[in-house]
Amino acid sequence: MPTKRLSVVVTRRLPAPVEARLTELFDARLAEADGAMPREALADAMREADILVTCLSDKIDAALLAGSGDRLKLIANYGAGVDHIDVATARQRGVLVSNTPGALTEDTADMTLALILAVIRRMPEGMARMQADEWEGWAPEALLGGRLSGKVLGILGMGRIGQAVARRARAFGMRIHYHNRRRLHEGLEEPLEATFHDSLDRMLTMSDVVSVNCPHTPSTFHLLGARRLKLLRPESIVVNTSRGEVIDENALTRMLRAGELAGAGLDVYEHGRDVNPRLRALPNVVLLPHMGSATREARLEMGERMLVNMQTFADGHRPPDLVVPSML
Repeated sequence: MPTKRLSVVVTRRLPAPVEARLTELFDARLAEADGAMPREALADAMREADILVTCLSDKIDAALLAGSGDRLKLIANYGAGVDHIDVATARQRGVLVSNTPGALTEDTADMTLALILAVIRRMPEGMARMQADEWEGWAPEALLGGRLSGKVLGILGMGRIGQAVARRARAFGMRIHYHNRRRLHEGLEEPLEATFHDSLDRMLTMSDVVSVNCPHTPSTFHLLGARRLKLLRPESIVVNTSRGEVIDENALTRMLRAGELAGAGLDVYEHGRDVNPRLRALPNVVLLPHMGSATREARLEMGERMLVNMQTFADGHRPPDLVVPSML
């Protein structure tokens, strides 16, 4: 007799090839429309599924997990970040959590460099003039930005994405400094000519550009708060393609408005879609709608990694991208 296929509920629409493979391998219930699944429907799905496929928009907290019953055994997250899932509570209840690290590294690093260039070279301001037909021709003092070569890039979080950002920045002639929980092995550090700082404060005082590439955890919430942001020079810029909660958005906005920072490039926000309207109005800020990993290639690779985790679990083995609380 054929083995009964595991029941899977998918909370959001995924790329068509990923959905097709899900229905081939599992008894999968796909989302009918895109958009975050309502909490009540999410609670029902957690009681009905062996595997729940989640995305960043799904808040899986202790209360939802407490009502999930005994059937749910794996939360397969479509994405690398898992700060929207209470991993510790899930583990206590015997529910495994997997993610898709690595699939979005290169694309997010590309976007980080794009934001650095856009802010330093004042590209949005130039585009706005062109679109408003306000360009009066070339002028020696018009829209003067800065040169990347020779600038110090301070990377907060030197994991996969941080290292990918460093490789790109070196190609532009930037000098790499970084703060991380642990210093990189010299075999990784030397090719980047990277300088490690065990003190974040010290790194910030030396940085022309700060790139946030660390996850959101209780220990990184507002890691760049008002006190630390004030360690930066007025000529410095801040770029964030990781998690918005790492930066105190109100403090950042105040300093940008006061001219205490030169600019910012943000792809993520402290309160999700609720972006500070004063931040939106600033000409020296580039705001993107969380599109750092938004490439066709990344979305398909994320699906492939997710499916490998799910199939490995279905075969009775540990998912290769298992997330455990000690990793967070």
